[in-house]
Order: sequence, then structure tokens, then C-alpha cells
Amino acid sequence: MESNQVEPKVALWKRPAVLRLLIIALLAEIGYAALNISTMPVYLKYDRNFGEGWIGLIVTAFLLSEAIFKGWMGKVADRVGYKRLMVIGPTLTVGTALLSLAIPHTGGRADEVLSFIVLRALDGLGAAMLWPAAFAAMSSTVDESENQQAMSMLNTCYLLGVALALPISGIVNDVTGTRWASLVFAAGLFIFVALSALRSVPEKPVVHSHHEGELDVKQLMGSAHTIPIYLLLAVVTFAGVGFPMAVIKLFAVDEFRMSESAFGLLVLPAAIAMAAFGVPMSKLGEKLGKHRAVHFGMGLCTLGVSLIALGAFIPPMRSVWVLALGGLPVGIGFLLAIPAWMASVSDLDPKARAANVGAVMTAQGVGAIIGAPLGSFCYGALQPVGISLGLGASFGHYSPFIGCALCVGAGWVLGLRILR
Repeated sequence: MESNQVEPKVALWKRPAVLRLLIIALLAEIGYAALNISTMPVYLKYDRNFGEGWIGLIVTAFLLSEAIFKGWMGKVADRVGYKRLMVIGPTLTVGTALLSLAIPHTGGRADEVLSFIVLRALDGLGAAMLWPAAFAAMSSTVDESENQQAMSMLNTCYLLGVALALPISGIVNDVTGTRWASLVFAAGLFIFVALSALRSVPEKPVVHSHHEGELDVKQLMGSAHTIPIYLLLAVVTFAGVGFPMAVIKLFAVDEFRMSESAFGLLVLPAAIAMAAFGVPMSKLGEKLGKHRAVHFGMGLCTLGVSLIALGAFIPPMRSVWVLALGGLPVGIGFLLAIPAWMASVSDLDPKARAANVGAVMTAQGVGAIIGAPLGSFCYGALQPVGISLGLGASFGHYSPFIGCALCVGAGWVLGLRILR
């Protein structure tokens, strides 16, 4: 007798095609974060003797290049197929990682600085090739009803990649006793990613890409005209995110004399918890309501960053424990605010949902690009100011958190006004 019971579907992440793409995404993000966020700042400062201002500019070259080329590369992936770009992008970054070691030491002359800027811009181009193609590949692998869940898994891989890059690259450098070993490690990861994509990603081209970053100029200008206050909120808030981005590891080394691996292990539990609790916190945000979740989440972020920033003025608060305590509401607030914020934007105009979300994501990238060099400049330039005020060089070390708190706080106030 035949049974009419429908067999349950295999969990999405357990399906071989999906799992392969998730592994590629995770390893690629570990590579990009290890290369440009974890290793590059300490390598440039301690091996190349670059000032923090130059370091911020070099890291910004990566962010700017990725932001500029991502939309274009998404359209190229539609035409030539996503497999090709998922192989070319990581292969390009293998070269840039190794070439970073071949740049002659000239004491920070203009040619040395320019060489690093060009290589990091090429890193951004490689990332811009990979990510739209990866999102499109995932979209074409799953059913339409599963697309949102699949995109959430890719975003989780992004969070885990950043989280794992800090301890892994730190351990690699500490074990080898160098500041550059993680550059070779990142190159090895990208070789594996390129070969995995070559072997496992199907050849068929993408017909319809669901990657939200693919915007043309007309769509972007249309969103800028219809939702300018939302774009302003995105720029201001993510400028705050950018302030400590390029110097966060330098801060731990300079202020607390932590090794690279110790700092990575400090960050790892919180970051993994963020990835693990992302879905439950987004469901809590649904119960609170989109706007209330944004208000509450950004308020928590402002509170946490402000607590850390107080170390600039109050020496007893210059502690690893204060840093960890302040990071707790920041993590919870991030998990509450971001999904609710994107949902709020997508509901503004159903006819322009993708364009508006893409425009806001572009504005967020612009904000990070503005904040990263400003935070790096303040980190070094305000150390003498702190000494003259009797607050010590630590005032400069904490100054990016002051900028972060001011920008995120301004975004919170703006959000209270426009999200009613």
C-alpha cells in the first residue's frame, strides 16, 4: 500500500551544492578579512613603519574598489556565467597577497605607499568579482521559496569569516614570529577557493541575478531622489562603523599589549555568538516591530560604543573588560537593528524594493569608506593632543571610538525621527 506522506526535504545547508558554495564563501571571507583587516594594518605599521593615516588610506582603497566594481561585476556574471568570476577573482587576490611581500622597503616613500594602494584596489576588484557571482550561484541552486534562507546562510558565512580571520591569522603570525605569514596563508586560501570553484560550481550562466548590490546609475539616482533621508542615515551610521575598522587590531596591540592571537581569541566568542543568534534575534525584532527594533538596536549600539569611548577621558576605563562589556550591547543591537532596518527600507516602495535596498547598501559602503581613513588619521594625529591635555597617548588610541559613538548616536537620533 502506497503512502501519501511527503518525504521531508533535506536541510538546505546539507545539500551538496549548497554546502560547497557555503564553504567557498566562508573560506573566501576568512581570506579577505585576514589579508585586508587583520594582517595588513599590523604588517604595514610594524614591518613597513607606515603611519596610521597611510594605513587607513590603503585599507580604504580595498573598500572603495569593491564598492565601485561590485555592481558592474554582477552584470558581467550575468553575461559570462558566475563560475568564471568565482575563479578569476580569488586567483587575482593570490597574486596581490604575494606581491605585497615583493614591494621594496623604501621607508614609506610615495612609490611604496602607491604600490600597496594599487594592490589593495585589485583585492577589491577580486572581491567584487567573487561575491555577486556567489550570491547569484546560490540563488540559482535553491528554489525561489528558499532564496531568503540561503542568502541568510551566506551572510552568516560572512560573519564567521570575519570572526575566524582574526584568531587564525593572529595565531599564524605568532607561531611563525612574523607579521607577514598570514599574507601567504591568505594566498593559500584563495588558491583553494579558486580550485574549489573551478571544480564544483556549475557552468551554466545566470539568467536573473538576485544580488542586491547590482545597481545602475539611473536606479541609484532615483533612490537618492525618493529616499534621501534614509541614505543619509545609512552614510552617517556606517561612517561610525568605519572609524575603528582599520585600527581595531592596532588598538589592542598598542593599548593592551595583546598578541595578535590573544586579540583574535577575545573577539571570536562574541562574533560566533552573533552568527549563531542572528536568526533568533531577527525573529525577536519581528515581534518588536521593524521600527522599534531599529530604535532599540541602535540605542544599544550607541550605549556600548559610548562606554568604550569613555576610556579616552577616564583612565580607569581603559581596560580589556570594559572593551568586552561595551561590545556586548553592540553585538545585540547589531543583530536587532540590521535585519529590521533592511526590512524597513524594502517596504518603502514595493515597486522599487531592490533599487532602494541596493542604494542603501551602497550608502552604507560610502559611510564606511568615509569613516575608515578618518578613524586612522585620528588614531595617530590625536596622540600628541592627548599628551598635551594630560590624558596620554591613549586619547588618540580611543579617538576612533569617539567618532564611532558620535556617528552611531547621530544615526540613532535620525532613526527615531524618520522611523515612526
